[in-house]
Amino acid sequence: MQTHRAPRVFVPALTPFHADLSVNQPAFIAFCRSLVSQGAGLAVFGTNSEANSLAFAEKMDLLDALADAGLPPAALLPGVGLCALPETIALTRRAVELGCAGTLTLPPFFFKPASDDGLFAYYANIIDGVGSAALRLYLYHIPQFTGVPITCTLIERLIKAYPQTVVGIKDSSGDWANTERMLREFPGFEVFPASESLLEKALPLGAAGCISATANVQPGAIVQALRLWGAPGFDAVQERLKEVRNLFQAHPMIPALKHVVARRLGEPGWRHVRPPFVAADAAWADALWERVALLNQDVEHA
Repeated sequence: MQTHRAPRVFVPALTPFHADLSVNQPAFIAFCRSLVSQGAGLAVFGTNSEANSLAFAEKMDLLDALADAGLPPAALLPGVGLCALPETIALTRRAVELGCAGTLTLPPFFFKPASDDGLFAYYANIIDGVGSAALRLYLYHIPQFTGVPITCTLIERLIKAYPQTVVGIKDSSGDWANTERMLREFPGFEVFPASESLLEKALPLGAAGCISATANVQPGAIVQALRLWGAPGFDAVQERLKEVRNLFQAHPMIPALKHVVARRLGEPGWRHVRPPFVAADAAWADALWERVALLNQDVEHA
């Protein structure tokens, strides 16, 4: 299992699209570069990247494009979990070849119910299929979307079988009791809550940081909070982070995030989303942008 390291924030980076809904690769690379420059890592192809609206070939192309653009592999934690096991293995293998920090791996989510035996076999096949000691696999628990929970029993079994490979988890369940249980039962296992709002509760228990949708709009502030943990100033920054998070949770998350990024960059094309999402309604989204801009300014000067 992993040794202790400083808490980090990874961003499930938004994916920009052209008007025809093809991926805007230059805008994606520029956005990812900006996030990294503020101290964040990149959980590209996460839920808020519209990952399951991206084709396998698109993900492979974007991963290669990030590497070709010089983004540091150690900052990359790409989402690789797909229902088709061969595709998951291929994408995972490419991430390892590029030297990524790890992979964030959803369980297969179509055939339900999925037993712990079946899920263990899925992850074991990925690990054995990639066949590399360099693989660092992070589980991705988001049962409200997948309908397939990753239980503590399964985590324990995977850690025992692959202690150097299965090294962490993102808990997006929204159930603090579940996150707390993981933190207490698996010391040394890297547990990432899915919201910066939980940092004040999770960091004392050894959380690895967070992997948060709203890190797309406040990465530097989250990095600041992690650096201030245990020091004066943390509480004030944490409160602002929670205010921003709460603003977005009151709206459809991905369209809202894309609208704010579009306003911040002065690039209206960032508002494009792939169906079933629809672009944010400016009637509420412009007010959201103004409030977020003000709060982020307060954090930067805290």
